[in-house]
Amino acid sequence: MSLFNLISFTNKIRSNLPIKLIPYFLLSVFFNQTALADEKVKHLTWAHVYELSEPLHLWAKWAAKEIEKETNGRYVINVFPSSIMGKEGEINQSLSLGTVDIIYTGTSFAGQTYPPMTLSELPYIFRDYQHWQNFNKSALFDDIALGYKNASMGNQVVGNNYYGQRHVTSSKPIRTPDDMIDLKLRVPNASIYKMFPLAVGANPSPIAFSEVYLALQQGVVDAQENPLPTIKAKKFYEVQKYINLTGHLQGSVLTVTNDKLWSSLTPKDKAIFTDVFKRAALGVSEDTRQAELALQQWFEAQGVTVISVDRGLFREKVLPSHQNVKQALGATFYDRLQNIQ
Repeated sequence: MSLFNLISFTNKIRSNLPIKLIPYFLLSVFFNQTALADEKVKHLTWAHVYELSEPLHLWAKWAAKEIEKETNGRYVINVFPSSIMGKEGEINQSLSLGTVDIIYTGTSFAGQTYPPMTLSELPYIFRDYQHWQNFNKSALFDDIALGYKNASMGNQVVGNNYYGQRHVTSSKPIRTPDDMIDLKLRVPNASIYKMFPLAVGANPSPIAFSEVYLALQQGVVDAQENPLPTIKAKKFYEVQKYINLTGHLQGSVLTVTNDKLWSSLTPKDKAIFTDVFKRAALGVSEDTRQAELALQQWFEAQGVTVISVDRGLFREKVLPSHQNVKQALGATFYDRLQNIQ
């Protein structure tokens, strides 16, 4: 109701009210108008486990502001980083339950619902960053995302963010696969992450992401693996002497909304959300790629020894292990991915 209409309506009603009740009537009208205005604003929750300094969080904050602007304030997104809303498994569950609207999640966690989603997590499956980019823009990625949506009761993949090559930090130097024999290596609690250490003779040790620093500091594990920006953000270099550039995984982090949110959007709003999430994922990917390329010298300046390994030696050890999971993850999908140029 406009101010002019409100005044006109008030004047009509006021003439029939006792004078002493008029102030209460005006207050009632005001609060009803405020309540109606609030009902038009939809507050959404975006949860993730990453740090405030990481591109994933910075671009989530940008996307939240952009969506609020593009929808004229009808959607307000609150971003909760650093596992505030729970660890990764918990926020995945919250997404399905509808208590969280948007999350970042690794493809390995999405793969627990739809196994082909974990194809991109196979060690050394991508030739290089360009191969990952081409996969991200391919019909194959769209087909896998659709399969995940059907298997997850409607969870909608709205972005695929480059998370960087994963490298091993350790308390001793690693130059060949033999240097990893019997090494206690922290990995995420998903079977796909155990393939690399098992193929080179290491002992995979699943530990929650939020507990890795302490585990390294106390010697519970000898090593961990993550992209260079994450190693910096989580300060793992403070408790590990060596960064070994194995580049064994070229990770992705998905932006996912639940079906309740996505199905409630009008076609116009879906177009806005889609465009913003796509631009945010591109921003994350570009920033992450530039950061990982620049970080080697930064780590060396901190007194960390950075070792460039012969990735070919590791790849030879690991590729045969793909045959053990190829059928389970989708042989046709696997072959299509390998054939992307």
